[in-house]
Amino acid sequence: MTRFGEYVEVRYDEEQGERTHVAELVLDRPRAMNAVSTGMARSIADACAELGADENVRAVVVTSSSERAFCVGADLKERNSFSDAELGQQRPVARAAYTGVLELPVPTVAAVHGYALGGGFELALSCDVIVADATAVVGLPEVSVGVIPGGGGTQLLPRRVGAARAAELVFTARRVEAAEAQRLGLVDELVDEGQDRSAALALGRRIASNSPVGLRAAKRALRLGWGMDLRTGLEVEDAAWRSVAFSGDRAEGVAAFNEKRKPDWPGR
Repeated sequence: MTRFGEYVEVRYDEEQGERTHVAELVLDRPRAMNAVSTGMARSIADACAELGADENVRAVVVTSSSERAFCVGADLKERNSFSDAELGQQRPVARAAYTGVLELPVPTVAAVHGYALGGGFELALSCDVIVADATAVVGLPEVSVGVIPGGGGTQLLPRRVGAARAAELVFTARRVEAAEAQRLGLVDELVDEGQDRSAALALGRRIASNSPVGLRAAKRALRLGWGMDLRTGLEVEDAAWRSVAFSGDRAEGVAAFNEKRKPDWPGR
């Protein structure tokens, strides 16, 4: 376990006493329902930088220590005290938190319960997969307080649900409860109340059982290919394939398949 500032913790998942190559990034400001202050944003970015550089980590699960919320977004009490100059100075710090999660080189899973609003939902959208429990309420309500989604929401939400649906959700600032959120594609997996963390960690373990070289390359191809025309996207895929085709992981994976055994990934 490692602390990053006062409000962020990284735990290394274990199963039967052994580490599983899954890291848990815990949003740990429960009294404020994980409202993202400047200090917390800086800690999220720092934690992501360390996780991204750790070759033993194959998947990251983002969770919350608050019983009531995944994250309610920006700390508006703090923002209310800012001058215009201070708000401008804080902007790069806030952006670094969201891009830190978005640019993690390994697969990421968000475990959402309760409120995931504004920047909180943007942190979830920055992950590859969102697991939510039955209490989840998600949304991007920024226009209702005079701003816009600024943690990636205007770009990430249309990629999930299409331009028209994203526009409706952003322009109305409405909150969406769990069942509708799954139906609209705002979350990927819906589980019973209180099961989001365990389900997300189980998914993380399943992901992490695969080739670390393959996982990073597959994520790179998926992310870089967003928005590209098909021909260009296929070139991105080919480059990613070439980066793994002659790796030790590829050799081990093929050998393990033929020998009917579990792979022992060299990770290179």
